[in-house]
Amino acid sequence: MGRTLSNSFFEQAKEYIPGGVNSPVRACKSVGCDPPFVREAQGCYIYDEDGNFYIDYVCSWGPMILGHSHPHVVAMVEEALRLGTSFGAPTWREVELAKRITQLVPSIEKVRLVNSGTEATMSAIRLARGFTGRKKILKFDGCYHGHADSFLVKAGSGVATLGIPGSPGVPEEIVANTIAIPFNDLDALRQVLDKEAKDLAAVIVEPVPANMGVILPKEGYLETVRKWTEELDILLIFDEVITGFRLGLGGAQEYFGVIPDLTCLGKIIGGGLPVGAYGGKREIMDMIAPEGPVYQAGTLSGNPLATAAGLATLDILMRPGTYEALEEKASRLEEGLNEVAADRGISCTVQRIGSMMTTFFGKTGPVTNFEEALSSDTDQYGAFFRAMLDLNVWLAPSQFEAAFVSLAHDLEDIENTISAAYEALGELS
Repeated sequence: MGRTLSNSFFEQAKEYIPGGVNSPVRACKSVGCDPPFVREAQGCYIYDEDGNFYIDYVCSWGPMILGHSHPHVVAMVEEALRLGTSFGAPTWREVELAKRITQLVPSIEKVRLVNSGTEATMSAIRLARGFTGRKKILKFDGCYHGHADSFLVKAGSGVATLGIPGSPGVPEEIVANTIAIPFNDLDALRQVLDKEAKDLAAVIVEPVPANMGVILPKEGYLETVRKWTEELDILLIFDEVITGFRLGLGGAQEYFGVIPDLTCLGKIIGGGLPVGAYGGKREIMDMIAPEGPVYQAGTLSGNPLATAAGLATLDILMRPGTYEALEEKASRLEEGLNEVAADRGISCTVQRIGSMMTTFFGKTGPVTNFEEALSSDTDQYGAFFRAMLDLNVWLAPSQFEAAFVSLAHDLEDIENTISAAYEALGELS
């Protein structure tokens, strides 16, 4: 499989863009190859500049749950595009999208649209501090909440992929107000709450972490986190940038039956276009300007193209049978990967919930926290990634990310992926 044009573009990109990419993991450094440059995408397929095609399980890091270039989404965006690209003023589509979100996500009574998941989490933390009058936040090792200063402490995603412990440029006095503890460890949480409760504005968590690989919460874990934070008047923030509308119309909070005070959502509510949102209880959200004193703004917030794409995406997701179809495909992929790994004698663990999963190499049992994820065999994952890429399957270029199944994947695509995995794992065994 030739990637001559992609390699040429990457060399040019490094002259003008730091590392040749506009987001670090895209560089594919941790998996030992140069990135394909994408020309277009249709359904579950991505096509690079050299004409190669790949079955796509990155799905733009999750939001392309319908697949790429879905006709209904394209039509809605084209209709909006003809009317203008940005107004910096209210539009009816943002009201309709906000209404849909509040109807579907259990914790959200009011919602503010922003431009990214990072903006959503950053704004939610500011709101939590403004509402409670407290400074400190608690996060969990390996959970990635975007690149705002407060969150770059033992973070997942590209921070974990590149082995960066934090980040230069983040003042110590800012991260001093961020406490990080292991996920799935109630004893560690109890110790922090006993010591810091009076100063804690919020606990922020990915209810299903997916930026250190997909990690499932232990039974009763989220329920206990909710119970303890509620008893101490500490706001609980669910970062559902990845799980929102992935695990169902109501996200992870509906899936597990645990309702936070605030919820953050990402690009899935814009059909993959730049958008995010944070929302929650009415009394908390009414603290945001111009209603209240907590300031947050954005010229592109509620952008007409993003809201059109978001409404179109929700139109499809709200159809009966949608999540059952995703479950059928994803469960078959999980089953198939386990079968071929066992047949090839490869030690790995496939962890899945809904239409998102991760294959942890060098593991034989459940991976429950960041430390266990970091002990995975990243070299073996890199070899698997390269072999799969050569077999026309595009996976996340990092052991510490998720694979996503979309509605555009059909069972033939899934079986072809399993066959490719059998061949790729044969090169590793």
